[in-house]
This record gives sequence, C-alpha cells and structure tokens, in this order.
Amino acid sequence: MGRGGKLDQQPTVYTFDEVSRHDKKGDRWIVIQDNVYDITDWSNRHPGGSKVIGHYAGQDATDAFEAFHNDLESVKRYLKPLHMGTVKDAKDKSIKEDFRKLRLTAVQMGLFKANFWYFALYFLHVVVFEILAYLTLYYFGSGWIPFVISLLFYGTFQAQSAFLSHDFGHLAVFHNTSMDRFFEYYLLAFNKGASPHWWNHMHFQHHAKPNVIGKDPDVRLDKFLVVGQVMPVEVAQSKNSYLPFNLQDKYFPLFGPTLLFPIYFHYTCYKHVLTRKLWVDLAVMIIYNIKFLFLFVPMLGWGWTLVYYEAFRVIDSMWFAWVTQSNHIPMNIDHDDNKPWLKLQLFATCDHEQSLFNDWFTGRLNFQIEHHLFPTMPQHNLYKVRPLVQALCKKHGIPFQIKSLQRAFGDILRSLKDSGELWSAAYHAHHLS
Repeated sequence: MGRGGKLDQQPTVYTFDEVSRHDKKGDRWIVIQDNVYDITDWSNRHPGGSKVIGHYAGQDATDAFEAFHNDLESVKRYLKPLHMGTVKDAKDKSIKEDFRKLRLTAVQMGLFKANFWYFALYFLHVVVFEILAYLTLYYFGSGWIPFVISLLFYGTFQAQSAFLSHDFGHLAVFHNTSMDRFFEYYLLAFNKGASPHWWNHMHFQHHAKPNVIGKDPDVRLDKFLVVGQVMPVEVAQSKNSYLPFNLQDKYFPLFGPTLLFPIYFHYTCYKHVLTRKLWVDLAVMIIYNIKFLFLFVPMLGWGWTLVYYEAFRVIDSMWFAWVTQSNHIPMNIDHDDNKPWLKLQLFATCDHEQSLFNDWFTGRLNFQIEHHLFPTMPQHNLYKVRPLVQALCKKHGIPFQIKSLQRAFGDILRSLKDSGELWSAAYHAHHLS
C-alpha cells in the first residue's frame, strides 16, 4: 500500500518518544486523536501548505487539526492511507481532554455558526468608507482638508477590509471554502491589492505555532528587532548583530509599523506570488491598482495620487501593526517545547478590554486568545466563549491576561526595551569579554 499504509495489518502501538523522533523534513509523523500518521510525502500536497503541518512533525496535532478544519470527517479520508498505528502514554492528558470538552460545549452552544446579518452589515460599512473617500475628493476638491479627510476614510476602509477578510480567510463565515475564499479575494486582493494565498501561507503558520522561534513567521524579526527573552541572547551570541537593538524601543515606533505595509509586505507579497506563479492572485492585485488609479488620478493627478497611496498604506500599516503586535510581542517567545494547544495559545496571546470602540477598532481581535483557540469561530461570538476559557485557565493555573488598549500598546515598547537590554548585556558579555 506504500509508505505508511498498514490498514490491513494489526495496528502498531507507539510511544510518544518514538513518534517525537520523526520530526525532520524527510521523516514526518504526527498524532491526531491518538492515531499516528506518516505525512512525510503527503505534507507537500497539504492544501494548507507543507510548513503549517510540518510544524507539528513528531507531535500531537489533534487540537490544531480540529482548530483549522471545519469538516473533520471529510479531511480524515485523506489520512487513512497514511495511518501507521496508535500511540500510548499521552502527555498532558488532563488539560487536552478539558479543552476538547470546552470545544464540544462551544459547538453545542452554536458558537461556530455565523450571523449573516452581522457580516452583511460589516461588509456594507467597509464599502461605505471607500465610497466616502472617493466622494469627499469628488465633491470638495483636492484641497488639503478634503485630502486629509478622504485619506482617513480610505485608511479606515483598508484596515476594516483586512479585519473582515480575516474571518473569511479562516472559513469562519460560510464554513465553505469556495464561498469564504470568494469574499476573501474581494476584500484582500480587490480591496487591498494583497495576495490571499500569501496571507494564508503566513498567517496559518502563525496560528499553528504562535511566537515559536523558527516556526512563526511573525517572529522572524532578528534582522530588525529582538523579542522575548531567548532571541536577544541568541542573536547577541551570533554574528548577526548589525543593529543597536538596545535602542529598538526608540526606532520601532518610527520605522516598524510605518514601513511594514508600504515596504516589507509589498516585497514579500509580490515575491510570493511571482515565485509560486499564482496568476489569479496577481491578476486581482493588478485589477485593484488599476481601479485605484482610475478613480484617483483624474482628481489628484499622478504625483498626489502616489502621495495618497503611500499615505493610506502608512495609516493601514500602523493600525494593523499596533493592534496585532500588542497581543503578541509582550508575550512569551521561545523555541518549540511542544506545549498543549491551550498553553501554547495562552502563553503567546493576550486580550484587550471589551467595548464598542475596542471591538470595532481591533476587528474583534481584542479577543485574540479566543480567536487563537478557535480560529474558525465567527468574531461576533468570541466574547461568549471568553468566560468558559477563563474558567478552564483558572482550573489549570494558566494566566489569562486582559489589558486596556493603552496598556497593551505601551507594553510593546516596554517589552522591546527589556529585550534590547538583554541583547546589550549578552552582546557585551560575549564579544567584549
């Protein structure tokens, strides 16, 4: 039957220690619901990409598997030919069982069912901001006041398009790949000129192993920043210390959020699309740029249109970076130590306080913990599961952090300062001793 095909034989029983040794690119096993699968060859055909499933090689991927897939029974059909046997001596059994009971409770409460009226109104409000941006210039001219007002409208349109596309990207609205992907392409590619494939490739890795060095692309920052307590020391002891990281809390506000979208995301997005020959993504991205130029060049001319373009990218970039990084950068950042799903997500994320403004301003990412635990749960239901998650965390002694926006933004700079000081001490100790 081929590699991993043991369906006609008595299932082999493995220990977790045996499974953990199969964690290399050319030798990958994973555990799902106490069954062992050899995904070495199949991982390259994984619809979500080889990296996101490869990050769980040699580990129990049950909760990640259930978090990312809506139709579990359909997906399991792909696993049957890969079956190797079963596993015994499960680790962290109590916490895993409790979390799975919590997930079942959330399913029974209907928390994975989307309110289509909510998303219709959210979609309408995104469209309204784009129309207001255009009409402000059309009716009031291109003076600096209407220019700035239009820019704020358009920046809001961009940020809210991203927050809404986030739910569709996780298949949290229709729970249907075709339908959700259609709206993700509209919001992310047609509205923002970005590649949904690129975003999903990066973002699903982040969700699979948040704040894990070498696995989460969002913490591959050592060329520009050192974060957490482990990375600063490792970078200081390597030959890759090019920047004065002890000053990173000073230069981050000026260059980090400001340049994330206009430079880094543009470069990585187009590189991803071109190297992988994703012609559909590229076509829709080009259509967005044509649409933008068609609408704004007649009113602003080429020069000011380019200024407008870069300015709204900066607004969008700053909005996105401060919101998303406030949930992650101040948290634990370390190498993979195979934490169970609940601990993995709680150590890497925190929440913001709930309010009408916070819900809107963050696209409900003020419920980052709940979103990371249940990425396919529609954003409007995340607040309902928070008390259940808090109770489970209390039972297992896991910290559950809720911060004000002000404190959360301040913690970014405080954590960068602490990490920079760690780098400085390690650098001087290693290179000047």
